[in-house]
Amino acid sequence: MRDFSLRSFGGAALASVLLAGWLTAGVVGQEPQPDWTHFVRIGAYGLSRHNSAAIIQNAQASDVFGIEVDNDIPGRYESFIDPTEKLAAIREVAEAAHHAGNKAFVYIAGTECITAHAVQSSHTLAKDHPDWLQRKITGEPAVFGGGEAFWIHEGDEDVWVTPLAPEWRKIYMQRVRQIAATGIDGIYVDIPYWMTHFSGWEDTWASFDDYSVAEFRAQTGLDAKHDLKLGDFTDPHFRQWVEFRISALTDFMRDIRDNARAVRPDIKVIPEIYPGIEEAAVRVGADVYQMYAVVDAIAHEYEYGEGDHMASSRTQLDWLQYQAGMLSFRAFAEGKATWILNYSWDGDKGIDPREWMKTLAMSQLVAGANFWDAKGHEMADSNDLPTRTEIFSWIKRYQNHIYGWREPADPVGIYFSPASRDFDIGDFLPSYRGVILLLMRAHRELQVVTPRTVGNFRGRMLVLPNVIALDEAEKSALSRYANRGGKIVLTGANPFGDMGPQNGVLKFPRCPGAEFLSSLERDIHAPISENGQAFLGALSSNGDGGGISIDAAPLVIAHMAAVHGVPHFYFANFEGLEPRSNGAPKPQFDLRIRVPAKTGDVLHFVPFLGSESLIIGKQQGATTLFEIPQLERGAVAWITSSRHD
Repeated sequence: MRDFSLRSFGGAALASVLLAGWLTAGVVGQEPQPDWTHFVRIGAYGLSRHNSAAIIQNAQASDVFGIEVDNDIPGRYESFIDPTEKLAAIREVAEAAHHAGNKAFVYIAGTECITAHAVQSSHTLAKDHPDWLQRKITGEPAVFGGGEAFWIHEGDEDVWVTPLAPEWRKIYMQRVRQIAATGIDGIYVDIPYWMTHFSGWEDTWASFDDYSVAEFRAQTGLDAKHDLKLGDFTDPHFRQWVEFRISALTDFMRDIRDNARAVRPDIKVIPEIYPGIEEAAVRVGADVYQMYAVVDAIAHEYEYGEGDHMASSRTQLDWLQYQAGMLSFRAFAEGKATWILNYSWDGDKGIDPREWMKTLAMSQLVAGANFWDAKGHEMADSNDLPTRTEIFSWIKRYQNHIYGWREPADPVGIYFSPASRDFDIGDFLPSYRGVILLLMRAHRELQVVTPRTVGNFRGRMLVLPNVIALDEAEKSALSRYANRGGKIVLTGANPFGDMGPQNGVLKFPRCPGAEFLSSLERDIHAPISENGQAFLGALSSNGDGGGISIDAAPLVIAHMAAVHGVPHFYFANFEGLEPRSNGAPKPQFDLRIRVPAKTGDVLHFVPFLGSESLIIGKQQGATTLFEIPQLERGAVAWITSSRHD
């Protein structure tokens, strides 16, 4: 984030600074410097000692930049013991990628390890090291066989290891250092989880292995097997267990990064995580909010919500909530890259996979995330390679506009409360998502704010959506925000009680966000309620969005920001999408953008997969109006001035 402090400003001065947001965004403070992780166009490949040249050739021909190679060392028991052959293959592909001016990163498993042909083998991880295994509270080990997941073959042994097993962790980190020494650009760590996502393990809150139980006792003085009420979020001891599990996996990822960087300081560590902002993050213990602070990027296998990960099966509400999730990730990242590994289509009859590939890519790019296309549920290949190449080529042409650092101008802040998500997700998450969706419907600029970024937030209004829990550091940061002129809006719960900022705090006992989300579940075009209109009016009463207004259809999403000081707009159109049917949105007409006249008079408009055209604005008093005749799937646009003062 930019090093920009408003602590010395009063309310009036704060307002004047914020009104100038569009003009100063590219000048004030210091932008994060992007690296290769911000510009990846990912293709994935299986790696052996004999196919490095073919991988690089395919990647170059299809505009892949950022080559994932599958050559798992610690996740296969044989190579966990002896990695020699795989290390040689990794070194070869790294050298070949660099010779071609590309980047490569290698897949490794997190806490999972498979022994091939385990039935016939006298040595498997479970047989050799039963103490390393994660366990239920009843002692049952996390050992699985073929059929439990599509990647586990018949006769194989699949186990999940506790990251707190010291001998395993010592060897694991040695393998990480050896991988870093090959010259590979990144290490991609797949699902570093506590085992709670296979059948029969969902409600176990594992792991209760001896190492984890001992470490929890050392940190808290509690016996995890007897002092907790599993699944009871009102139990303070169980809450400590939840926090311990998240902290343990976050520390594991930090340790991987530290070991890799000790060998190669510029190597990138990227975990793959499927939970996003939902309850699953708490259950598996891999919390992307916490992990972003200790890694270099995150690859989100994020579907939004329920279902089979397929873009072709998403409802329009799914697409909107997908945006809410990705905006959250971008806020958690604080300038780091966000990769999205999602799946467009997996054989549905009567569906053109190319249309869903395009819609999926568009939805990610407008949020500032990197698109990773894959075939079916696999990481590699593509549902249509020519379409992927077309998408990648377009991204490459406009990548500086898509992935340049997006500086907010005059946003409404929406507070993501980790504790509320962890301990009261049923009330917090619908409010949080609903407020985001309500502001998107109103085409208002918004910014997700977190405990790590609230000190730098310079918007005039900050919404706390049914937040139930704030620690003392959060309360102090929010009080400082209020004291320098910012307004806090509470929807639902009041986490301050009688302490904290009271003057000027706006309160909506019935959360308009939760109400709006509920109405969208019934009718995606539902009108905004009176309570929601009052909420939006209260937000507008303290600011006018920097003088920017957008007139568009309800399911056209508009994100706005300054990139290198230039006002940018990112449009996504979800009108007309039908799950398992139509993957091409219904074109929308007569989209209008109105900005202060001093912003500029030329709109550079680039339709998704199209080329740039210029739209000349019409000056109307102190404002300039831009009329976009047609919006299809989506677009990127930016404003410049034809005048040279």
